Amino acid sequence: MAKKQYTPEFKQQIVDLYQTGNYSYSQLQSEYDVPQSTIAKWFKDTTPIAISETETISYKDYKSLQKENQRLRMENEILHQGWTAPKKLRPYSRKLHRGYGVLYPEASEGVSHFPIM
Repeated sequence: MAKKQYTPEFKQQIVDLYQTGNYSYSQLQSEYDVPQSTIAKWFKDTTPIAISETETISYKDYKSLQKENQRLRMENEILHQGWTAPKKLRPYSRKLHRGYGVLYPEASEGVSHFPIM
């Protein structure tokens, strides 16, 4: 089943109709053939969020800022707290070196490779 595509203008028109208070989600659904959950999502995405007394942003922008903030926090933690990658991600993992595993440098000095059995 193909997903319906709505224009931004149509979405805004539906949200504006809901915001007037003259229409409910169910009325808009029956009149415009748009699911109530979709209308609720559009309303949520376009409703401004106050970030200070004078500034507002949309919910969509707020969520993208949260994701960016989380990514930057993780980068900061990795760079400044000596984070070590899980064994699956380590470059000297046996899986990455087709037939030969590289010993951990701290485990043995001078011996660099051994065959995997």
